[in-house]
Amino acid sequence: MRPPGTARTRARAVWRPAVAVLAAAGLFTLYWRQSGSAPASSDGASNVLQAWAMLHGNLLLHDWRVSDVSFYTTELPQYALIESVLGLRAWVINAGASMTYTLLVLLAALLAKGHARGRIGWTRALLAAGIMLAPQLSATQVLLLSPDHTGTAVPVLVTWLIIDRASPPRGDRSLPRGVWGDGSPQEQGGSGGDRSPRGYTAVFVLLTWTMVADSIVLITCIVPLVLVCTLRACPGLIRRRERPALSWYELSLAGAAAAAGGLGAAAPRIIAALGGYRQAPVEMEMAVGALRHQSWVTFQGVLELFGANVFDARPAIEAVFVWLHLAGVVLVICALGLALGRLSRPQELLIPVFAVAIVINVATYMFSLRAVDIQGTREIATVLPLGAVLAGRMLAEPLLHLVQAARRGRRWLLPTFGVIAAGYLGTLAYSAAQPPVPLAEQPLAGWLVAHGLTDGLAGYWQADSTTLASGDRVQVSAVTEAPDGELVPYEWETDDAGYNPSLRDATFMVAGGPAQPPWAQAAALRTFGRPERVYSYYGYTIMVWDTNLLLRLGLPGLI
Repeated sequence: MRPPGTARTRARAVWRPAVAVLAAAGLFTLYWRQSGSAPASSDGASNVLQAWAMLHGNLLLHDWRVSDVSFYTTELPQYALIESVLGLRAWVINAGASMTYTLLVLLAALLAKGHARGRIGWTRALLAAGIMLAPQLSATQVLLLSPDHTGTAVPVLVTWLIIDRASPPRGDRSLPRGVWGDGSPQEQGGSGGDRSPRGYTAVFVLLTWTMVADSIVLITCIVPLVLVCTLRACPGLIRRRERPALSWYELSLAGAAAAAGGLGAAAPRIIAALGGYRQAPVEMEMAVGALRHQSWVTFQGVLELFGANVFDARPAIEAVFVWLHLAGVVLVICALGLALGRLSRPQELLIPVFAVAIVINVATYMFSLRAVDIQGTREIATVLPLGAVLAGRMLAEPLLHLVQAARRGRRWLLPTFGVIAAGYLGTLAYSAAQPPVPLAEQPLAGWLVAHGLTDGLAGYWQADSTTLASGDRVQVSAVTEAPDGELVPYEWETDDAGYNPSLRDATFMVAGGPAQPPWAQAAALRTFGRPERVYSYYGYTIMVWDTNLLLRLGLPGLI
């Protein structure tokens, strides 16, 4: 005879994963639709071409010059995986961004849930996922398009899932007896979870892996983890208080994170020494002269991430969605305030680290020269998932108590929650319903293929995007103007092999059209002389010569 509850347990084991898979598939589809409503640029196109090179054997990206963020171990493997199925297509960018954001929503929900079960666990997860659920259309470029630090949050959240499972949730009163809250030996003195070297090794490997791709993980994870663990562990060890095992465990996490930061920072130089890609130096210039403007840009950027930038002009229906999204901002601010107020209290490690990470990320951005306009919001993209997780962890139980206590207030409280939830779902549906937008260079790529022009030059914003739009049937390399007014190779997200006259035979220059710099045509004439033929199409000016232009191209310039 089967023991009671066996059938129910098996049913749960089946329907819960099924529901999760269906939810992920639905979110992915909706995010893909929204991603396609914004035009991709040469930044994303360059990453797609780099992944294509890796997929075809150039694993170290030999001859490539990448930007100050390589995405070498994050988005590039993801793009290569998608390309192995879909081929070299512009929608690789949309598929990758949609996959990334779907993972972020699900990981935020899991991390917010933590060890909690039942109604509290579900409330935590739904609150975190709900805050992230529906990005506004204006945030599509940052959250749902080309790699822009958003994807870096995926391995960061995975790292924290490992840490969270390996650490006891100190002082979490929402947990049932027997789960790190019942006076057990683990709660009284041990660290709980996996305190073996394998736990530290996993953290070290994941953070090193992420640091190779994007050094912003220093701000969003490594420095906050080292700082908080050190401040929590050292006083207890010095005073020889209880929980020495836990203090040593947290110091070990800090050491693993610090070592990952050092090795990850050295990795690009090691890769270059092995003949791989060369990365542009990371520059973080600080400024206080325009702090008032930078503070305002930072404030707007945070609102934009959470879909609540009420200061941007929008159609009426989008304005309604934006105002409803202010609820998420309020929740995150409340959660951050509570977390900062409890930094000195013994509690689960995640809460103080996430609070410190948000503060450091926002403050660093506000004092940097990158806080010039709303486009710089990508530098603080990780604040969104961190804030959502923090809100789920800190506010789920108080909100449940509020609903239960306010019996009379349920007449307005629950309908209010319902309206806000409907607003988030409406935003998601509205954004997904927007018509898709092709690459801006799609007409140009088609014209070049039709006229047999398969190898040429253009400014950065038209080069790789044209190559991608043509499916690599047309290869266009980026050039820029040198101080002497002549054209030289552009050393940013480019392949040096594209300028080798023994490998390529470039015969045309795109010297007009959208986003093309005004100097392009004059610099082309100065460098290559008068063209044999000049075409005008769709606002573009295509200059054609009967010789290999790479033989006349100058030495690389400074970027």
